[in-house]
Amino acid sequence: MLHCPKSPCAFRPFSLIILPMSYRDLSKEILYEGVKTLVNTESAHIHLAQQKLYTLFSIGFQYLLYKSTKEAGHYIIRVEDSYLLDKLQKKSKDQSSRRFMQSLALPRKFKYGGSVFHLDFFNLSTWANTNELPKEKVKGALIVKNATKKPFGDYFVDEEDEQMKAMLESLPADYYYSSLQQFVPKTIVIAYDEEYNDVEQVRFPFIKEEPKEKLSRGVNIASDVNLDDLKD
Repeated sequence: MLHCPKSPCAFRPFSLIILPMSYRDLSKEILYEGVKTLVNTESAHIHLAQQKLYTLFSIGFQYLLYKSTKEAGHYIIRVEDSYLLDKLQKKSKDQSSRRFMQSLALPRKFKYGGSVFHLDFFNLSTWANTNELPKEKVKGALIVKNATKKPFGDYFVDEEDEQMKAMLESLPADYYYSSLQQFVPKTIVIAYDEEYNDVEQVRFPFIKEEPKEKLSRGVNIASDVNLDDLKD
C-alpha cells in the first residue's frame, strides 16, 4: 500500500494478498510518481507510448483503481487478446495488479469498492456485456495493445461469414480504442509505436528511452516483437 502524506491525492492501490515484492517490481516511490503524473494530467485521453508495456500497465491500472475510489461507476479494461491477458497476469510490475487481473479474468467482471471493473478484448464477440453498460455510468477505460501490427479485423474474422468480414473491414483500424473514446470521459491507451487523434502522449522520465535494439551483426529486431517478452 502506498501513501503520500504530503499530498491530498494520496491513493491506495488494490491489494488482495501481501507477498514479498519481486525484484522486478516497481518500487513504491516510482509507482506513486507514475500515478501522480496521470492524476495531474488534465487531458481526458492519454496515450502511454513507451516500450515498457508491463511497467506502463501497472501505472495505468493503479491510476484507474485510484480514480474508481474517487468516482464510482463502471471501468473497462480492454486487452488485445487472451495471450496478452495471461502476460499481464504474470508480468505486470506490481503484485496487486497481477492479482487483480487474475481475479478479473473470469467471469470478466469484478467489484471493487463502489465500482465495477469489466474485461473484454479487441473482439466484437466479447463486447456484448460492455456494450450494454449504461454509458453515463462508465467513468474510465484502460486499453492495452501489444507491439503487433495486426489489422483490426484479424482478431475475429470468420472467413465463412463474408457479411461480417465486410463490416469489419469498413471499421477504422483503431476502432478497438476510438469506439470507447467516443463516450468514455477518461481513457488511457497503452500502445507502442501507434498514433491516435485527440490524445495527449505522456512519457515517464524514469523509463529509459531506448533506440531500436539490434541483434549481433547489426540485424534489427522486428517491430512486432515485444521486447519486454524477451527481457523478462
